[in-house]
Amino acid sequence: MTDPFLIDDATAQRLLSVALSRGGDDADLFFEATSAFSLVFEGGKVRQLSRHIDKGVGVRVLRGDASGFAYTEELTEESIRRACRTAACIADQDPQVHAQDVEPKKLTYDRYSAQMPLVDRSFAERMDLVRRADAAARAADPRVTQVEVMVAESTRQIRVVRADGLRVEDHQPMLRFSIQVVVDDGQQQQRAMESGGGRKGIEYFDEVSPELHAERAVKTALTLLDAVAAPAGEYPVVLKAGDSGILLHEAVGHGLEADFNRKGTSTYTGRIGKPVASELCTVIDDPTVVGDRGAINVDDEGNEPTKRVLIDQGQLADYMHDSISAAHYAAQSGSGRRESFRHLPMPRMSNTYLLNGESTHDELVRSVSKGIYCVSFSGGQVNISNGDFVFSTTEAYLIEDGKITAPLKDVNLIGNGPDALGKVDMVANDFALSDGRWTCGKDGQSVPVGVGMPSIRVSKMTIGGSNL
Repeated sequence: MTDPFLIDDATAQRLLSVALSRGGDDADLFFEATSAFSLVFEGGKVRQLSRHIDKGVGVRVLRGDASGFAYTEELTEESIRRACRTAACIADQDPQVHAQDVEPKKLTYDRYSAQMPLVDRSFAERMDLVRRADAAARAADPRVTQVEVMVAESTRQIRVVRADGLRVEDHQPMLRFSIQVVVDDGQQQQRAMESGGGRKGIEYFDEVSPELHAERAVKTALTLLDAVAAPAGEYPVVLKAGDSGILLHEAVGHGLEADFNRKGTSTYTGRIGKPVASELCTVIDDPTVVGDRGAINVDDEGNEPTKRVLIDQGQLADYMHDSISAAHYAAQSGSGRRESFRHLPMPRMSNTYLLNGESTHDELVRSVSKGIYCVSFSGGQVNISNGDFVFSTTEAYLIEDGKITAPLKDVNLIGNGPDALGKVDMVANDFALSDGRWTCGKDGQSVPVGVGMPSIRVSKMTIGGSNL
């Protein structure tokens, strides 16, 4: 395979010596080359077609907890040398650390399942996928008036070269497929989207066909035609397995990223070993889930990512660390991620999920006399400092006398992360991962993540609805 970076190991060592020339404690070079393709099909024709190639290198110099950083899109020795000099300005003394001889490290595992990358398939094969979804949606019901299908794929090649001599690289595939439909019954319109993917290739569609995506989207949109206004107030809430994991990700996960705790701005600061959730809750961050959207073979600092138990039977057990927070806490790094070579790494989630319990899904529903059943979400917001959150659902139902009844619209869940987890009083045994669709934002950076959970019951949560 052709080397896209054109910088050999001897040159990288010289460049790292420049980065350390003003007395930095450590330094690394992050090379990245990304090729991305997307296709949007609407109204029987291709509405948008794009091909994007991006390449560059970021230079980081560490001095204590501070980072000097610069990047360049020009992969020449002189351009990278200028970036090294800029990043080196974080320090102002004679060098104490020197770059070691570079020794390549070969990964011995592969957590991606893209055996047949879509990027290597023909344009006709991609068009067949979107046409199949479009046809299936339009055939599903005469009330379908609009269909938009999108397929996006990328390959990201990274190489991390560190001052301690480590050089490691990875090739990261990504696939996302989505369909959005609009239905109209003559009185109102409703819209729904279904999407999925992950670090997979065209074999993904053997598991979840374009037709299945279309059928699910149409079914959700038609259900919303009959939706009634959500009640407002405090109710028991049952969260369905899978997609509901996004609530766990936002309401709890961000607060467990170690940079917030190192700076004392998280509600979980200083609470290791203390109860922060119901004893029924064990929360994991796991980058080793093969093929899932948040899977990585190596983090963006060159460290091996590992499965972390964040909350163990209700007690706070660990944070997610990059190299800076790992040094601060004398902990294991491996969660340092960045959007691209233009950004600094920081602690981030990968695939975050809640472990199974012992109840069944039906037992959770039957236990509620009047409450809310949430199936899927459009996203939410959280205040890291206190854990307060607001989430909007895309599909939710009323529970009456232990049965799921009327579909609801305009359902917002309002609460506090630690408080909500403390009120989890039933956990089912139906664990599911969300079908790779989520992208996480933090400090202006976006990275792909996975979420998952079994169905759970929260004894009481505030519902922001319009039916008072």
